[in-house]
Amino acid sequence: MSQHRSLKGASTIATKRNVLKRFERVELLKKRGMFKAGDKVMGLPKTKPDA
Repeated sequence: MSQHRSLKGASTIATKRNVLKRFERVELLKKRGMFKAGDKVMGLPKTKPDA
């Protein structure tokens, strides 16, 4: 009997996501130099994840 796809290990879930969490967006914007300490975390510009 085969295993249901929802029960597979976490290693298979590591696919490219289109939506980033807020802390991931802040880290990405810091890397790109578009976010400075003290800036508001609400209303961040749209970002695409690095490929």
